[in-house]
Amino acid sequence: MSVADICQRYTISRDTARRDIVKLVNQGAATRTHGGIALPDLGNKILAYRDRLQTYSEEKMRIGKKAVSYLNTDGCYFLNASTTISCMARQIDAQVSVFTQSLDVAELLSQQQNATVHLLGGKLNHENRFFFSMESARQIEQIQFDGVFLGTAAIAEDGIYYEDEEDAWISRLAAERSECTIILADHKKFDNRSRFKAFDWDTVDVLITDRTLPQPIHTLMETHGIQLILAN
Repeated sequence: MSVADICQRYTISRDTARRDIVKLVNQGAATRTHGGIALPDLGNKILAYRDRLQTYSEEKMRIGKKAVSYLNTDGCYFLNASTTISCMARQIDAQVSVFTQSLDVAELLSQQQNATVHLLGGKLNHENRFFFSMESARQIEQIQFDGVFLGTAAIAEDGIYYEDEEDAWISRLAAERSECTIILADHKKFDNRSRFKAFDWDTVDVLITDRTLPQPIHTLMETHGIQLILAN
C-alpha cells in the first residue's frame, strides 16, 4: 500500500501514517517500499527473481542465447513461465513485443528499453510464479504471434508436459496462435515426468536443447520435421 492509500483508508494524516509504518517495520510486521509499505515476505516470494537468476545454469543461459537469435525486429512473441525462458528474457535486447504470464519474464524485460512488455493478469501461482485467468486465455485467442518460446516441465514420446494444468493450457493456446513454436529444454527434461500434456509433437517447429537427444525422441523429431538446435 502507498502512504496515500493508508491515509485515505484509515482517515489519518501522512505524518501519522509514516509513524505507524516505522512501528510496523520495527516490529518486523512489514517492510518499507518506495512510497509505501508491503508484507515482509513480498520480496522473498514475489520479487526475488534476481536471487533466482544466480541459480541459472550455464546450459540454460546458452539455450536462451540461441533462442534470442530467432527474434525478428518488430515481431510479436509469447514467452511462458520457466527458468530457461527467463534465461532467454535476460538476454533480449531487441525491438520486439512480448506477451507473457510470467512474473519473472515481465520483471526482466522491464529493464530492457527496446522490448514492449504485456503481462497477462489473473491469480498468481506462487510456486511457479505465473498469472492465470479466463480473461487472459481469451486475450491470447485474439492475438496472432510470430513465434512462441516455451519452457516445459517434461518431454515425452507423446508430447510436451507441464506441472500445472493452467500452464499447459496457456502454452497450448499460445502455440495454436503462433507461426512458429519453439521449445527450450535442457537435457534433464527428457528424464522428467509431469502431469499435464499441452500438445503433441506435430505442434513443435524447433527444439533447442544442450545435449544429444534420446534416440526415440530424435526419431520422433525427424518424423515430424522438427528442427533441432544444440546450444553447446
